[in-house]
Amino acid sequence: MVQPRSLRPDTLALHAGGGPDPATGARAVPIYQTTSFCFESTDEAAALFDLQTPGHVYSRISNPTVSAFEERMAALEGGVAAVATASGQAALHLAIATILSAGDRIVASRNIYGGTCRFLKLTLPRFGIETELVDIRDHAAIEAAMDGRVKLLLTETLGNPGLEVADIPVLAAIAHRHHMPLVVDNTFATPCLMRPIEHGADIVIHSATKWIGGHGVAIGGVLVDAGRFDWRQDGRYPTLSEPYEGHAGLVFADMFGPSAFAARARGEGLRDFGACLSPQNAFYLLQGLETLSLRMARHVENTDAVLEFLSSRDDIAYVLHPRHSSHPDHALARKLLPDGAGSVVSFGVRGGRRAGAAFIENCRLASHLANVGDTRTLAIHPASTTHAQLGPEALAAMGVHEDMVRLSIGIEDVADILEDLANALKSVSREVRP
Repeated sequence: MVQPRSLRPDTLALHAGGGPDPATGARAVPIYQTTSFCFESTDEAAALFDLQTPGHVYSRISNPTVSAFEERMAALEGGVAAVATASGQAALHLAIATILSAGDRIVASRNIYGGTCRFLKLTLPRFGIETELVDIRDHAAIEAAMDGRVKLLLTETLGNPGLEVADIPVLAAIAHRHHMPLVVDNTFATPCLMRPIEHGADIVIHSATKWIGGHGVAIGGVLVDAGRFDWRQDGRYPTLSEPYEGHAGLVFADMFGPSAFAARARGEGLRDFGACLSPQNAFYLLQGLETLSLRMARHVENTDAVLEFLSSRDDIAYVLHPRHSSHPDHALARKLLPDGAGSVVSFGVRGGRRAGAAFIENCRLASHLANVGDTRTLAIHPASTTHAQLGPEALAAMGVHEDMVRLSIGIEDVADILEDLANALKSVSREVRP
C-alpha cells in the first residue's frame, strides 16, 4: 500500500487508513459489526490488555472500521494519531478529560457553539474545572487570563454563528509560551480549508457529523493528536507524565511518545467513559470523506454566490462571513483560509426577531433544523435555539442578535438556493413590513 505521507490530501481522503481487506480482498473498508475480537493465546490477550501490543479487544475501545476512519482523519489533519468518538461533544469532553483534573482551568473563545459554552460554563464546574471565556480576537485579554491553573487554550477555527476567524499561529504562540496545548475545533473549516496543526495547534477536534460525513445520516466526532506537545514539561500534565494505576503504572508519555495523548484518550477515555463511534457510523463517515474535497469546493462556490446576493439586498441589515469585505476578519481569512472560509453564513433580517423567524418559516428549499454541514441548505434562528440558554448578556457578548439567521449553504443548484432566499424575503416584507 502507498504510504500516506507521500500522498496529497484529495488522495488521502480515499486511500489513507485502508487497502484491500486481507481476508477477503474487498476494496471498500468492511463494516466490522462485532462487539469483541478473539485472541490467539492468553499471552496475546494479556499483552493487549496491558497496551503492550496493538490490536483490538472490544469495540468500545477500538474496531477495524473505526480505526480506518481514525487513520484517515489523522492523515488529513497531519497528526500522528486520532481517536473517534460518538459525537463532536464527546470528542470535546474526551480531550478535556484526558489532560485536565479538578482545580484546573481553561481559557476558551467566547465566540463558539452554544452547546460548547454550556458544557464549559455549566457542566464542567461541577467537576472542579473552570473556564474563562474571552474574545478570541483580543490577544491581550487571552494573555491576561493566563495563570498557573490554566492548562488549555480552546478555540474554533471559525466561530459559531459569528464566523470569527481564530489567528491560530498567534494563539499557538500564546499557548506554548504558557506551556499549554492549543486545542482547535476545526469542524466549520474541515482539513480541506484549514489544517490547524500546520499552524501550531496541538489537538484538533471535529464534529464529524457535519461536513466530514456531509449527508446528515451519522453522528460522530474525532480528535487528532499533533504529536508535538511535550507532556512531561513542568509536571503540569500528570495524566500523561506520571504512572497510571489503571494500566499497572504505565506512563503514557514514556510508552507512546508523540501519540501519548491519543493513547490515553483511548486507553482510559473510551474504556471508562464509553463514548465510542459505532462501526456503522464510521463506515458512513468514511464515505463522506471520499467526496469531502468535491463537496467543499461546491459549498464554497455556492456560499460566495449567496454572499453576493445578500449584500445586494436592502432588507438585510448585516452579513457575517469572513469572505465578505465587511467582516472584521476578512484580511485574516484571506491569509489563513485562502480556499474558502466555510459555508455557514449568518445575517440579520431587518425587522428584528419577528422578521428572522418569518424568514425561516417561509423558506421552502432550506430545511429548518439544528445542524450544519449537510449537502442540503439548512436554516435556523440561533437566539431561540442553539444559543437560547445563554441569556441576553451572554448572547450580546457573543454577537448573537435577535434578527440573526444562520444558513448552512448546501450543494444544490445555486439558482434554486437564491430563489428560495428571495421568496422568503418577499414573504417577510408582506408579513412583517406591510
